[in-house]
Amino acid sequence: MIQTTRDRLLLAGLLLLVWQLTTVWLTLLDSALFPPPLKVLALLAEDREVFIKSLFSSMNLLFFGYSLALISAIPLGLIIGANRRLRLAIEPATNILGPIPPIVYIPYAIALLPTFTLSSIFVIFIGAFWPLFINTVSGVESLEKGLIDSARSLGVSRRSMLIHILLPGAMPHIVSGGAISLVLAFILLTAAEMIGATSGLGWYVKYFSDFADYPRVVAGIIVIGAVVLVLMTGYRRITCYLLRWKKIS
Repeated sequence: MIQTTRDRLLLAGLLLLVWQLTTVWLTLLDSALFPPPLKVLALLAEDREVFIKSLFSSMNLLFFGYSLALISAIPLGLIIGANRRLRLAIEPATNILGPIPPIVYIPYAIALLPTFTLSSIFVIFIGAFWPLFINTVSGVESLEKGLIDSARSLGVSRRSMLIHILLPGAMPHIVSGGAISLVLAFILLTAAEMIGATSGLGWYVKYFSDFADYPRVVAGIIVIGAVVLVLMTGYRRITCYLLRWKKIS
């Protein structure tokens, strides 16, 4: 672990060195498009209040959109995955709606819904829903039929079947789908903010790119990357806890 941390710090240092070398010392790159690292670091400090406000705005939208996907896709996936008749009935709709790139919903959602906040939450929800739903259904399908039949023969109620057998059994698939959903949700969040928001991390990048203020664009991209890193690290820790039984077994 310590060695891995050292390797990552070394890599980050090398990247900074190459950045400084190509933009300042050798001036190989256009400084207007490729600002030096110290200038970007100074902007990160100078605009910290804007970044904090933008981060709060973005996380607010992401929380509601992703949470709606979690509380709808997982129960639906468990119920439909456990019922072959329902699964076959909904399969064509899943095959049609699931692969549609969620980004195409953004202009329609902005026109359809009364506020940008609702439009963004809707688009994030749609983008996060399908990977979670499809993976949950797949997780239930992958369970051993004998396990489910044994539970039924013991008279396990439907609620207990969903919560104590199907949900833990499908959890590895749900976790995989949740990671894809979270990444998609963040992509859609920034895309929606770039189109119609007046705050947020995506708005920050778009706003300053319109004025050709590329040092601030680079600063915004770095903040977005850091936020994604923190989100995915937190998600991995949560999933490690949820799947701790796999390590034990």
